[in-house]
Amino acid sequence: MQSDRFESVLDDELRRSKTARDIANAVASAVSSGELQPGTALPSIRRLATTSGVSPATVSSAFAILRRRNVITTAQRRRARVTSKPALPVTRSMPLPPGTKDVSSASPDPTLLPDLGRLLSDDLWQPTAYSTDIWDPALHRAMSEAFLVDGITGELTPTNGSLDAIERILSAITHPGDAVAVEDPLWSSMLSLVRVLGLETVPVTIDDHGMKPEALEKALKARKCSAVILTPRAQNPYGSAMDPDRAAALRAVLDNDPSLFIIEDDHASLVAGSPMQTVTTGRDRWSITRSVNKALGPDLRLAVTASDPQTAEQVQGRFIVGPGWVSHFLQRLVARALNDDAVAERMREAESEYTARRDQLIGALAAHGIEAHGTSGMNVLISVDDETAISSHLLVAGWSVRSGAPFRLESPPFLRVSVSQISPHDLERFADTLVEIMHSGRSSRY
Repeated sequence: MQSDRFESVLDDELRRSKTARDIANAVASAVSSGELQPGTALPSIRRLATTSGVSPATVSSAFAILRRRNVITTAQRRRARVTSKPALPVTRSMPLPPGTKDVSSASPDPTLLPDLGRLLSDDLWQPTAYSTDIWDPALHRAMSEAFLVDGITGELTPTNGSLDAIERILSAITHPGDAVAVEDPLWSSMLSLVRVLGLETVPVTIDDHGMKPEALEKALKARKCSAVILTPRAQNPYGSAMDPDRAAALRAVLDNDPSLFIIEDDHASLVAGSPMQTVTTGRDRWSITRSVNKALGPDLRLAVTASDPQTAEQVQGRFIVGPGWVSHFLQRLVARALNDDAVAERMREAESEYTARRDQLIGALAAHGIEAHGTSGMNVLISVDDETAISSHLLVAGWSVRSGAPFRLESPPFLRVSVSQISPHDLERFADTLVEIMHSGRSSRY
């Protein structure tokens, strides 16, 4: 039996294990080394408790830790098993039925992106050498000024997008098995990154203003965390944005542990639709990453991170042994865009339009008693009782949405709707369709 294989591999380690974390670390090490293969069944909680000489409650806690690390998977009335590999996410675009309106993608509206083609000129291309500084001076100057407007000073580092920056930071400051406090629900790509790095997620409930201070305090007391990852505005999928009171309350909680590393993902800063607030003020170890993709276009894989000097040195060092630098051609193009009046006006128009669309959808749903959230960014989160059933009924009706499952840790079901590529008329049609499905009771008959 596979469970016998499990115990033969871990017999000595299990007998030495006295805590849930001991058991979890023993199992995780065996999976990492290949001694336990994907799909291997774990013994029952009671049997493993007997083998380890601990209580069933301790084993149950160990299983919970392993689930959060994505080391094992469990299903109702089925034995826990080692998670199938690879853990790396694979993007697959599923074909949609003809005529389906896709409101599942959070890509920016192409019609609201500035025309960067007109900024191209012969002098944009300049030959560089391997010894060239990592920065284009014009981009460094523009981003320094943008951060300073929000009272943020620090060492700046360019990377190939926000997720690239955060991966390099987490790789520098954590080890597999470390815990990080994260928003729940959380951007699915960020959740995948944390799991691929072998980190344990400690979920923190959020609302319209971001992480709830009492939830963060409870999470940090329950588990020693190496870092806290949060989104100051345009939170994906909730659409949260911190206000000054929430930022102050979170800082008060974080002040209890000065060693915590704070990672802020300000991915939509240029078109977020809400002012910047930060909890990094006065911290020793911190980072704030800003991407240009939402405002200038997804193909511009460029982000800039402001951080403490030690973090900047670590990230830049890891970059040297990888790609080396971010394309100076790309940096010069982005710098030119950020200093262009027409581009700035276009970004303001986009920000205003995304805000109007969010408000329109939330208002249309609220008129029918349906709870929805989205104070910033391009997404609206809609609370539902059965995300699978309702998303399926919407697809039949001609609408493709994202269900909440890829984003959720412990939060209740929801749908995520992106307003970035939908007209005001279609927003009303979508709201009417969703209202009809939810009020007809079809969500419980799927």
